[in-house]
Amino acid sequence: MPRRIGASCPTPCGVCAIIPGPRTFRALINHFGGARAALEALPSLARRGGASAPQICSREDAEREIDAARELDVALIAIGEANYPQRLQMIDDAPPLLAVRGHLPTLAMPAVAVVGSRNASAAGMKLTQIFARGLSEAGFAIVSGLARGIDAAAHRASLANGTIAVLAGGLDRIYPPEHGDLLDEIMPAGAALTEMPLGWEPRARDFPRRNRLISGLALGVVIVEAAKRSGSLITARLALEQGREVFAVPGSPLDPRAEGTNSLIKQGATPVTETADIVAVLEPIMGVALTAREPEPTDDERAPDVDPAADERARIVSLLSPAPVQVDDLVRLAKSSPRVVRLVLLELELAGRLERHGGGLVSLV
Repeated sequence: MPRRIGASCPTPCGVCAIIPGPRTFRALINHFGGARAALEALPSLARRGGASAPQICSREDAEREIDAARELDVALIAIGEANYPQRLQMIDDAPPLLAVRGHLPTLAMPAVAVVGSRNASAAGMKLTQIFARGLSEAGFAIVSGLARGIDAAAHRASLANGTIAVLAGGLDRIYPPEHGDLLDEIMPAGAALTEMPLGWEPRARDFPRRNRLISGLALGVVIVEAAKRSGSLITARLALEQGREVFAVPGSPLDPRAEGTNSLIKQGATPVTETADIVAVLEPIMGVALTAREPEPTDDERAPDVDPAADERARIVSLLSPAPVQVDDLVRLAKSSPRVVRLVLLELELAGRLERHGGGLVSLV
């Protein structure tokens, strides 16, 4: 269930208040087999983990959210539905629900992300236009974050063939505000999407979270300009974690805006000087079938829930620490079933005591 759609969502509904993120949502659905069973189990799970019982959004609240989105021509697309971007669906922390405006077929196109400095140089802007236009004409949707500088140049160069703007806030809270007109230009052939509800004002910590969607939508990420510490380098790191290709445009060693991209090349990113360099790498990948990350439940995982004994729960918790550990290792060391271990992890996460990382790793907060 999404957060309440409103001016600033100061009081999120109960489900969002106790679910730390998309990984927990997926774990709940996988464990209980569906949303109805997961909602019914939430109160007891939260209490056993040490949190207060949640207040679950009513059907009426949900219908009001849907109506508000419909009034603004915002489509709400749930993971697993036909219009949900296939490649985004494969990442570990895919949003359970996307809010989308614009030309939905754009989401089905093969995509390349183009990102870089907000304080871009004239050369960086020109290179962005060349790469984005060339990739767009080659049949790729261009994904970026609607930010000033490189992002805006990438969107403008690919308006005719389809570009996707990924927002850190709600679709009615455009940032930066002066790019509202640019977003309107994107709509006819492209789309804008976010995991945040209407009325959500983007905060500083929402932008790195947004970046995982930029890389998750794409086959690869092109970094045009990036300083030593920048959001674009976060996007590059997330792309690597997601198994995406990372491309970097070399820059002058004298320009601080090229320090990050030149460093990426030293670390193994593919250096690119023309569109053909990118297309040559991505074309073979486009023919590879996508496979879901989540395995089919085992017979043990299909068994009815059994409340873990106190000593079994304590044994599992004692194996956890701030250092990330594989869930499979917890199962082996605790000498417990995978289903019981995952149930205890859900209890801890709903209480805000557990953090999930990529690659099946978990740790205590």
